[in-house]
Amino acid sequence: MALATLLSRRDALSAARTAVPAPAAPEAPPVNRVPLVLSLVLLAGLSVWVFAAHGALDGTLLLLGGGLGLTLFHSRFGFTGAWRQLVGVGNGTGLRAHALLLGTTATLFALVIGTGTGLFGARPAPTAGPLGVSLVLGAFLFGVGMQIGGACASGTLFAVGSGQTSIVTTLVGFIIGSTLYTWQYSLVDHLPSFPPFLLSDHVGWAGSWAITLAALALMVLASLAVQRRRNPPPVGAVPTARGALRALRGAWPLWTGAVVLSVLGAGVLLVSGGAWGVTSAFGLWGAKVVQALGGHPQGWSFWRQPGQAATLSGPVLTDKNSLTDIGIMVGAAVAAAAGGAWTLHRRVPWRTALAGLVGGVLLGIGARLASGCNIGAYLAGIASGSASGWVWGAAALAGTWVGLRLRPLFGLTNPKATDSIC
Repeated sequence: MALATLLSRRDALSAARTAVPAPAAPEAPPVNRVPLVLSLVLLAGLSVWVFAAHGALDGTLLLLGGGLGLTLFHSRFGFTGAWRQLVGVGNGTGLRAHALLLGTTATLFALVIGTGTGLFGARPAPTAGPLGVSLVLGAFLFGVGMQIGGACASGTLFAVGSGQTSIVTTLVGFIIGSTLYTWQYSLVDHLPSFPPFLLSDHVGWAGSWAITLAALALMVLASLAVQRRRNPPPVGAVPTARGALRALRGAWPLWTGAVVLSVLGAGVLLVSGGAWGVTSAFGLWGAKVVQALGGHPQGWSFWRQPGQAATLSGPVLTDKNSLTDIGIMVGAAVAAAAGGAWTLHRRVPWRTALAGLVGGVLLGIGARLASGCNIGAYLAGIASGSASGWVWGAAALAGTWVGLRLRPLFGLTNPKATDSIC
């Protein structure tokens, strides 16, 4: 919490130096009663069904996903806007929130994995991907896709859950891109790479934790230096309720979202043995659709792998990432409706829809190439002390720079200092 206080004070001081004062947050609009009731009923019904049909492990994962979705929406915690703000106007507020999320998660991962603590018989393991062409190319494509499609992996889910129809095309593209990857998996299966590198294998979990926090501190200092040099105006304020009601229908500070997300992500690790992830579920959903249309994805080389074959042959509601993904969308719907922000946009400009679709395809292919997204590769990788997480972040940041320059081709505006961080 001391780190959170320090970051909050530094951001306040930075905002005080700017020429434009930070705008006051407007009052939250009235509760969207019908969407709130429907989303609560859906979350309760799904939870009862999963607990009864598949057991406490899967039911707990669904509820953790609901908590993640609620937190993501209330704090508007995302990666696309944070990197857009950093690259576009030099505002590092979002990146410093990432540092807090990464550092808190790294601390909890070190405690859980380092002590071998798990629930439901889980044996927690770190996330570490190979270092090679697939990682760099995939993360770069993901960075481009984020800026064209308008959302990252977790951002896509909570935006769809909150009624942002324009992001539905991004989700569709995400699923298509993931499915295309699994279909043509043999083309990229043997790209050059080095074995994964985990700090804990060399300096233990205490050493891994210390090095990771030191690296994150350098990231914070670098973002502050960039922000001081470019001196961006403060970002726009999000509508929020006041007082105690802010917890249920208001905008949470980014540091609050970072801490709560890290705790919930550690919960996923505790009960399942694996870190919170998002995008592998999209390939599964696409394969299930292909099967429903009469196709045979079980014959593709990707789905012939023993672990993947078992996933494809089982129900969607027993897949770890599918459970948390569905929970995120429903949890975000609850939060958005409670905050009066659930809105179904009936009209989406065709160029915006095309951008979402193209960006989503790049996101899907990129995430699978890199063996993960901003959550499964970046967050989980860095928190695990894996070099792959840092490489993913650097490549995705480069992709962000390119993506910002491609946005005007789809009629999308360049980043502005008043954009939201999410």
